[in-house]
Amino acid sequence: MSSIEIVREYPYPVATVWQVMTDPALVPRWTATGAGARPEGFQPVVGTRFQFVAGPKPGWSGIVDCEVLEVDPPAVLRYTWTDGGGGATTEVVYRLEPVPGGTRLTYEHTGFTGPGGFVMARLLGRIRRRMLDEGVPAVLSDVADQVLPGEDHRPG
Repeated sequence: MSSIEIVREYPYPVATVWQVMTDPALVPRWTATGAGARPEGFQPVVGTRFQFVAGPKPGWSGIVDCEVLEVDPPAVLRYTWTDGGGGATTEVVYRLEPVPGGTRLTYEHTGFTGPGGFVMARLLGRIRRRMLDEGVPAVLSDVADQVLPGEDHRPG
């Protein structure tokens, strides 16, 4: 079985990273550095069924069907991930924890099986690394610059 695990640290409070990772209006901004998927119908509520919708590519419809399995704000979001073309169901987990100077995000995508799963995990791993290295930091910076009175989202 193949999987993806990516750990990144961001110099922002856990609440800010959680907002960027789970706010349906912000998610498309950091996924734009990958396939550009936007969540349709997403809410961080257990049982919510939603889709990630991106532009179709040869061999892929651009749609991923998902269901939220676990939410423990601001620490854990877990959901299923099924290619809209009928592929195997896998699971994605975001784990956030405070660390000195900010937040550690652990991204896990598990359940890839067989040779096709190995290839998919490698492909998605490259895309996810780009989103977590380029997209998420840019959105975090933007969110931190738009602090409301009484809030502090600046880097810790």
